[in-house]
Amino acid sequence: QVQLVESGGDLVQPGGSLRLSCKVSGLILHYYFIGWFRQAPGKGREGVSCISSVDGSTFYSDSVKGRFTISRDNDNNVAYLEMNDLRPEDTAVYYCAAARAIWSVEAGQYANEYDYWGQGTQVTVSS
Repeated sequence: QVQLVESGGDLVQPGGSLRLSCKVSGLILHYYFIGWFRQAPGKGREGVSCISSVDGSTFYSDSVKGRFTISRDNDNNVAYLEMNDLRPEDTAVYYCAAARAIWSVEAGQYANEYDYWGQGTQVTVSS
């Protein structure tokens, strides 16, 4: 059974930092693209970052580029999203997702490319 479990969400002040983790079981992370998505209240799910299983290349949405960093630890089946300079508009539930194959890392911003999803972790940015 495949499971993705996110953790690390919290309440943080504007300008602060968080690191989200996505622990994966039931599959070999090495072979999967990993994406991070977020959904704010009343809004659709937004793809914020993706990391390729092929060459480690990455994608970031314009809204997080330069502030967020995606990474993966294939040996321990964990992916991460390092978030810096957080803003109130970053407040959302953050989800990780895994895909066996995506034709390009840029396509990793689209939710329908993914096979497996976590349950989400809440990030709130507020003073």
